[in-house]
Formats: sequence, C-alpha cells, structure tokens
Amino acid sequence: MKKIEAKTLEEAYAKAANIFDCSVTDLEYEIVQHPNNGFLGIGAKNAVIVAACRTRSRAEKPSTPSHSDRRSAPKKPQKKTEQPAQSSRKETRPTPPEQQPLKKESAARPKTSESESVILNGFFDDGEKKQGKSMAENAEETKPALSNQELSITIEERLGTLMRSTCFDIDTVEVDVIDGTAYIFIDGEDAALLIGKEGYRYNALSYLLYNWIHNEYGLYIKLEIAQFLASQQEMIRNYIQPVIEHVHQSGWGKTRPLDGILVQIALEQLREEFPHKYVAIKRTKQGERYILINEFNKRS
Repeated sequence: MKKIEAKTLEEAYAKAANIFDCSVTDLEYEIVQHPNNGFLGIGAKNAVIVAACRTRSRAEKPSTPSHSDRRSAPKKPQKKTEQPAQSSRKETRPTPPEQQPLKKESAARPKTSESESVILNGFFDDGEKKQGKSMAENAEETKPALSNQELSITIEERLGTLMRSTCFDIDTVEVDVIDGTAYIFIDGEDAALLIGKEGYRYNALSYLLYNWIHNEYGLYIKLEIAQFLASQQEMIRNYIQPVIEHVHQSGWGKTRPLDGILVQIALEQLREEFPHKYVAIKRTKQGERYILINEFNKRS
C-alpha cells in the first residue's frame, strides 16, 4: 500500500489508479485525512489516502505456459502416500512434564509478596469452608463454640494485624463481645485520618468490618474511633430534639436529609424514643435520605 496526497479525494483516487495501472473501482483504499480549505487559506489540509490495487497489473500477472511448453516439460513422478490399513488416527504420545508449555494464566498472574499473602490469608481465608455453599451456611458450620471472651481476643488479634498492615499509625485496638454485638474501639495518632472528611472512611471501614464479622461470627458491630461515634451521637441527639417535640404535639414528623452514619444514629435514637410508631428511612427525589415518624396506619 502507498500513501498518496492530493488537494481533493477525487484527485487522490485518480493518482492512485495511475500509479497502480488499474481502474478506480479496483482500488482498495483508506482515508487518512479529509481535505480542508481552512479559513482564508489558513489551516488548509490536503486529502491523504493509503491505497493499493485489489487485482495485479498486467506486468505483475504470471505468464501461463504455452501448449508446446507443456509437452516439453518433463512430468514429475507422483509420490504414493502409504496409509495405514487399520486406522487413519494419529497416535498421540503424552509429552513429558519437562516439555509441556506453561499456562498463560500463571505467567500473567502478578506476584504477591510473602507478607501480603500472610495478611490476606490470615484475615480473609478459612480453610474449612466448602465450595458451593452460601455464606450463611459457611458461617454456621465454621462458627466456633467460643465464649465471648475468646471471640473478643480472636477478633482483636486479627483486627490488630489488619491495622498494622495499613499506612495509619494506630496503636489501640480493643474488642468486647456483649450480647451478640462486637464493640470495637480504635485509637491512635492517625485516628482522625482513619475517620476521614465527614466520616466517609469511618463508613467504609464499618461496612467492611460488618461484612467480615457478621458473616464469620454472626455478630453485629459498634465501631468507635477516637470518640467519633460518641460525638456524633451527642450531635444528633441535640439535632433531633425539635423533631421529637413536634412528633409529641402533632403525632408525626420528619428530619432533614442526613448523610452517612448520621442517618443510622438518628434512626436508632428515634426508634428508642418512639417504640410504638412507624420510624423508617425515606428518600427524596434527589436521592437524599431522611427519617419519617408516623403512625403505623399512615406510612405515606
């Protein structure tokens, strides 16, 4: 294929046909650049194509031998191929293990360091889990018959290993298991960084810990990082006080839109305040979450 440049595409096609000595209809081309007149001649561009001829030119066509040449040319002896009489199947011999090619998957798989594999295996893996079963069934089968104190020590050790593998400076990890709930306390110099702006890292860590601890031990969690949860609970308690007074007067009420963990804290406090009312999380048209307090027969 050759690169051809002209002012217009038609000129480029004609130029290519002359070069390859063929018709325009026999060209096989690709437009690299469309022509552009620009603005007052500024930025003008020529047409550029890459073309080739589909059929060979006359000069390139191989000459066919004449009738006299065919007579004079010696005939080549035909080789007889002997085929086995029994079967036409080829015998396949197993290649020795030294000559077998390596699989592409093992070559493309990234290598992990020994310390990373130890942390991941110790935190996530469970050798006694069987394939093909649900997470709840695995949790029931592998749930150890441990006391609350033994569960606290086990979770605390594994969570401490996880915290030491991160980039945060965390020196305190305490876990207490009481009435089916794991109360987790984390503190250190980087506790504020672990919480994140507006508590987004706190929410993510709570979600991860809940999925691990609840699926493996069947426990709920309460995560406290450097008194963050206590301060948020106190702030929400003061925030929903006018809502509580409005519900006592009118029988119903709702909060303003809340973010992240705040909506869960407000939900717990309002359900504790109104155990005989309908208290649930609702969403606005914009997707923001708020809490509605109403009678059970008036849920709209």
